[in-house]
Amino acid sequence: MDERRNKARHRVLKAGTIEFGGGAIDCTVRNLSDTGAALDVTSPVGIPEHFTLFVPANATHHACRVVWRKEKRIGVRFG
Repeated sequence: MDERRNKARHRVLKAGTIEFGGGAIDCTVRNLSDTGAALDVTSPVGIPEHFTLFVPANATHHACRVVWRKEKRIGVRFG
């Protein structure tokens, strides 16, 4: 598989919250870079294309756009 990312992602295991439209879904941040992340979710159903990711461990909010979806994982780009 060819690596298509511009920035290397670092493996992490952090709790996160996907926030959108007044609702929130818990997730696990599996890898992270300056430009995006991979998130584990119970189900990607109902998660919109654009949302805010909150990572309490870093006290950071990231505006996200979904770039891919797999069974229980989604890849996002920040910005």
